[in-house]
Amino acid sequence: MSDKYDDEIIEEEIRDQDDDDRHEPEKFCTLCRRSEKQVGKMIDLPNNIHICSDCMQKSFDSMNQQMSSSNFNYNDLFNMPNISMIDLGSLSNPMQQKKVKPKKKEKKAEPVLDLKKIPAPHKIKATLDEYVIGQEHAKKVMSVAVYNHYKRVATDTMDDIDIEKSNMLMIGPTGCGKTYLVKTLAKLLDVPLAIADATSLTEAGYIGDDIESVVSKLLAAADNDVEKAEHGIIFIDEIDKIAKKKNTNQRDVSGEAVQQGMLKLLEGADVEVPIGANSKNAMVPLTTVNTRNILFICGGAFPDIESIIKERLNKQASIGFYADLKDKYDNDPHLLEKVTVDDLRNFGMIPEFLGRLPVIFTLNGLNEDMLVKILSEPRNAILKQYQKLLALDEVKLEFDEGALHAIAAKAMEKNTGARALRAILEEYMLDIMYEIPKDDSIGQVIITKEYIEGNGGPQILLRGQEVPLLPHND
Repeated sequence: MSDKYDDEIIEEEIRDQDDDDRHEPEKFCTLCRRSEKQVGKMIDLPNNIHICSDCMQKSFDSMNQQMSSSNFNYNDLFNMPNISMIDLGSLSNPMQQKKVKPKKKEKKAEPVLDLKKIPAPHKIKATLDEYVIGQEHAKKVMSVAVYNHYKRVATDTMDDIDIEKSNMLMIGPTGCGKTYLVKTLAKLLDVPLAIADATSLTEAGYIGDDIESVVSKLLAAADNDVEKAEHGIIFIDEIDKIAKKKNTNQRDVSGEAVQQGMLKLLEGADVEVPIGANSKNAMVPLTTVNTRNILFICGGAFPDIESIIKERLNKQASIGFYADLKDKYDNDPHLLEKVTVDDLRNFGMIPEFLGRLPVIFTLNGLNEDMLVKILSEPRNAILKQYQKLLALDEVKLEFDEGALHAIAAKAMEKNTGARALRAILEEYMLDIMYEIPKDDSIGQVIITKEYIEGNGGPQILLRGQEVPLLPHND
């Protein structure tokens, strides 16, 4: 019984000793002020003075050099290295030792993407509907592709089934909303977005942007956070400009060579990119970014691809008694939707490049009705922007239905898509935005069809006047 009691006393003393060791303040070298964790065991001297082995060795070396010289003076013993750091008046008083707070347990790093927080495809499309008019098929394809991509990223280490990356290639005429769709998508998912222009890319070693510079733009958009950048989106616009040049004897440094250089980038590779610069030649540190989980979206207008599609369709339908007329597809508004990988290859895109862009879809050109909706319906529509600007001057701005259709008709003539709307409105709103701040009595401005067509002016109403009913076209 007594042996058992003695064992318990010994165990309790050991625990107390461990607790004392755990709470014992950390020692610092009196000369170099480094801690015991950094330099190892200290040499303890009276009056709470501790010297590390490095400083002690330096002192001995200095003494040996002095003693070996012929003019040795014993007073130099007091001139040891860093001895001036010691306050001699404090040698009689115990030095206060710094107490090191115990380290808090580090929180487990949360995953960058939570599968439960990824919005479902129908929710992604519903948000895109608030900003982008029309393009229903394109929004549906993008919603599903992005949802599947981020599911793949979130479940990367879940099992041994590897899900391939769903990079996208969007084809559509200028001004149909390709870039706007991608910007809205990145804002919705709250991921870094880099927009690059393929026309500036050249093969490595030539003047122009390196192919890997698109990754450095993404790193900059992610505030140089590599982990955040590795889950971002890169949108490469004007991708049709790197098509193979036909009938050329010169080296194609900005065409097929760029496509070949982008193959590993699209598939997934470790890329060394400079931090805070676009060029590797800059004297800045490099970091490694893995592109395996970066979603690449390529977009281009692909001009004249309609003629390639028509040529293929006419070949298929121009043989036998039931042959179609050659001009059957000349005015087909949905001709672009019939594009195939073979058409893109004939355009000048190499098969290896197209194989790494499995999701290929088209965007429709805009008609007049779509342009009218683009003017007024999106959350940040152009008309709402002008109404906000005049509201700051306490003036109400209205557009009648005829004016909207007149603006859309003029935009259709320019053949540059939705970009033409802004240019037309800037032209007609210039005088109004200039004159309105002059007169504080103006309360409302109504833009009419006659003003847009040049047959009249806008209706200007003073404050307190009744607002007339706006005409609507049936």
